[in-house]
Amino acid sequence: MKRKTKSLSALLLSVITVFALAIPSSASSIRLTRNELKYFESIGSKEVYGYPSVTLYLGEERIGESAYLINETTYIPLRAVSTLAGAKVGFNSYTRTATVTTDGLYMTVSDGGYIVYANDRPIVSKTPSVILSDGRMYVPVRSIARALSLGVEWFADRRVKLSGSVSPIESAEEAYKYDEVYWLSRIISAESQGEPLLGQIAVGNVVLNRVKHKDFPNTIYGVIFDRVGGVQFSPVINGSIYREPTYQSIIAARICLDGFTLSGDIIFFLQPEKSTSAWIPKNRPYAFTVENHWFFK
Repeated sequence: MKRKTKSLSALLLSVITVFALAIPSSASSIRLTRNELKYFESIGSKEVYGYPSVTLYLGEERIGESAYLINETTYIPLRAVSTLAGAKVGFNSYTRTATVTTDGLYMTVSDGGYIVYANDRPIVSKTPSVILSDGRMYVPVRSIARALSLGVEWFADRRVKLSGSVSPIESAEEAYKYDEVYWLSRIISAESQGEPLLGQIAVGNVVLNRVKHKDFPNTIYGVIFDRVGGVQFSPVINGSIYREPTYQSIIAARICLDGFTLSGDIIFFLQPEKSTSAWIPKNRPYAFTVENHWFFK
């Protein structure tokens, strides 16, 4: 059927070129492939005077840092974290990656990256962190707010108010349940190893959407090993579910567990070239395609 050949980019935006994602320096690089959908947006010009200025507040106190509105996203200089949390900011000019350290917080931010890592938690934004023409690293305000456990409120007169008490985000060890990361990363890796990051996230979304759905078990383990109507995932049959997951699959699992989703409706997927059954495409509404996988509601 013709509509099943449409990519998710046709439903959302258009295809993008390769974008490097910000990751800890100790990890291997994660990239979006050139065939991946344009779910993330570039910022266009890097000239600071090319964007409307935004006034930034912490509670009722104005923060004396320049902020800008870029693609409907408020960007603040990373060094504003020094004002907010008394943090130290360093920069590696070779990797173009900044590090932010303070009591209870270790954060890495890369120029052009769509993920900020705070205490090993991947915080995703649809617009990238970027070094603007004044030489400063600018980061979407909601990424910084998430890293510091602050609320964000936008006002029509281009004011942004951060609220709450500054507190570093919980670490990955504290935030995630071990068994959930263990099994979710393994099913993502077994089903979509070699797929782009967003394709792996979509697989994780299917599993978590099933956990919430009345027709499926209410745990990740239960969904993966569900046998009602037959085995649901082929890695359970061939044993690949027990293989060590890739690093990217672990990151995808954490992103999903933190609530990032491409769709809250998808509960089925398949690779048409490998599928031996036509039941899903005949009985379930098509949603989108990412690389080699078709996703269905």
